[in-house]
Order: sequence, then structure tokens, then C-alpha cells
Amino acid sequence: MSVNTPHRVAVIGGGPAGLMAAEVMAQGGLAVTVFERMPSVGRKLLMAGRGGLNITHSEAPERFLNRYGLAADWIAPWLAAFPPAATRDWCEGLGQPTFIGSSGRVFPTAMKASPLLRAWIKQLEGLGVRLVTRANWTGWDKAGLCFVDGTIFEADAVVLALGGASWPRLGAEGGWTALLPDVGIAPLRPANCGFKVNWSAHLIERFAGTPLKRIALSCAGQTVPGEMMITRDGVEGGAVYALSAPAREIIAREGAATLHIDLRPDLDAQTLAARLAVGGRESLTNVLRKQAGLSPVAIGLVQEARHAGVTLPLIDLIKSLPLQLVAPGDLSRAISTAGGIRLEELDDNLMLRRHPGVFAAGEMLDWEAPTGGYLLQACLATGMAAGRGVLNWLTCSR
Repeated sequence: MSVNTPHRVAVIGGGPAGLMAAEVMAQGGLAVTVFERMPSVGRKLLMAGRGGLNITHSEAPERFLNRYGLAADWIAPWLAAFPPAATRDWCEGLGQPTFIGSSGRVFPTAMKASPLLRAWIKQLEGLGVRLVTRANWTGWDKAGLCFVDGTIFEADAVVLALGGASWPRLGAEGGWTALLPDVGIAPLRPANCGFKVNWSAHLIERFAGTPLKRIALSCAGQTVPGEMMITRDGVEGGAVYALSAPAREIIAREGAATLHIDLRPDLDAQTLAARLAVGGRESLTNVLRKQAGLSPVAIGLVQEARHAGVTLPLIDLIKSLPLQLVAPGDLSRAISTAGGIRLEELDDNLMLRRHPGVFAAGEMLDWEAPTGGYLLQACLATGMAAGRGVLNWLTCSR
């Protein structure tokens, strides 16, 4: 190859991690082609932006890093190289200014993903990045990368950014695990997910689809305020998702996990006990409604527990109602995926140790984080790290 001929590199996967890797490599002078199996790139990003795209979070760096749990030490260098402030600057560079919401979450001012994605695609095309859609990667042969339509692409380096296995209709369906048989991969499991509960038919009939607001949930020593949605087969919602990692691990270890619900986190136990004491001979429903100020769905949960044989005092049922979670929700409905390529399979440049010249980034790696901007931030940071890793590797191999 002539020194004046740019290296040809491929990115498999057109989500945030893959597009960021493509941007970095194109800026470094490489000829980049992105292959995406869906009809368009960035589909999960667009889905995430339906309620206002939460791009990152503004909290202190140490607290931010702790959101990544067991993977925090591993992911720290990539977040240091591309921190939340850099994400905001990057958005600004695409003509999409951001703001910090009351919760500390960061959003584009437009509150949508589509303007950001359009500007990003325009920038990538200006850098010479070639986007190939409906390209289903099936592995390698001696000639190069193989695709289901018979296309063969010869690349000097490859970035794999195929995502996890949640929301498969948006493109990430986890089938890539079979294409890396010699690479250690932790099983793909639901993260930021709902859970299944063995509700009674009565509760399902009355309250399926009803939100439980202004509560606090506790599991494994962690407490999270927020909301929870009652579904026909269990529970969902932001506060549930925030506790999904510890709850999932307890279920895997013990067969079930107990979620404790504080139905009145705004009242301490002493104040609540004084209110309950004036209930007199009124029915349980009236006491819970008038004295405890519970909503109909909260009253339904207390009654469900009592009918199931829970013998705790009434005040304990209100302040720490036990709810047994019997299984995580389906992976296809989870917001994100836990598991993926084990971190020890990667070198310091995110290159697969068993496959020189093949790098990986984003959600297909074995890390997880809660919602709140942490997922997208890590996808962008690892995409940038993989792109820089390719540039370093190709420079050293000239």
C-alpha cells in the first residue's frame, strides 16, 4: 500500500459508539465505511430521544464514575478522555447546544435526537465516511468481512459496535455472539428492566397500567425515590430500573428478590403512626385513604400483601411493603443490556487480544449503567477510544 493511500477501515454497527469511532478515524485520515444492518443508522438513539434525549449527566466525576459499578475502574480512562463536558462541547460543535435539567441530567436544547443525528450524519459525510445500510455482517473469510448479500469487504482494521440485545427491532439483537466463538462473552442479560411479579387476578384487573407515584423503592441496601408502573405481569418504571442490577443478581443467586416500597416517603413512621391511631373503627380501605393518604393503587398493594399472608403491622406495610420479584423482564423489552465481551479480552486500546486489528466499543462490551445519561456517555467514550485505538495500531503497524 502506498503511504499516500489511506487505510480502509470498517465499522460494523451504526449506533452512537460506531458513529463516534467512525468520526474519530475519519478525522485521522482513514477511509471509513460504516455497515448497519437496519435501513438507517442511529435508530436506538432516535428512540431514546422520544421523551427528550438525555445525552449525559452533570454530577461530580467521582459519583458519575461510580454509576458503572464493577466496570468503573476499567471504564475510567475512557471517561476521563471523553467526559460529560466533552460530550456537551461535541453537541455544541454539531449546532446542538445543551442544558442541565433540574435533576442534573443534560439534554439538547431541542429536546430531540433527530436534529443531532442529522447534523452528525452530515458531518460524517463531509469527512468522507461511507454509510452502508441493510448490510448484515456474517463474519470473516480469508478475503475479508462477509455480508449476507455476498458482499466481501477487505479492511485494514475493524471496529465492532453491534450493541447489546435489547430492543432488537431497532437493530441490536445479540446475534453477533455466535460470530466470535473464541472470545469470552458474558451472557447477555436485561439491564434497566422491569420485573415479573405473581399478581392476583384481582389486582391485575383493577390496576394493570396504573402508575404508583411519589414513592421510594429499596433493594440490597439501596433506596431510590421515583415512580413505578404496575403491569399485567409485574412492575416497570424509572425507580425499578435504577435497582434492576442488584435485583437481577439476587434473583440469579436466590431465585427471587424482595423490593421494599415506601408508599409515603414524605412522612416519617412516627407521624404516620399518629395519623393511623385516629382511624377508629373505619374499614382498612378508609383508614389507608383518609389517614395515610394513599392512592387507590397503593391501597391495592397493601391489601394484596395482606391477602397473600404478609403479617407485618400496618405501618410497616405502608413504609416498607415487601414485593417479591420472581424474574427480570424480557431482554427484548429492557432499556439496555448487561454482559457482552469480557473486559479481559480487550487490550488498552479496546482491541480484541485474539483478533489483532479488530476493536470493540459500546454496549456489546461487558459493562452496564443506569439511565440518566450514563449509557450514552459510555457508548460515545468507548467509541472514541476504539477509534483512537485503530489509529494508534495502524500507525504502529506501518
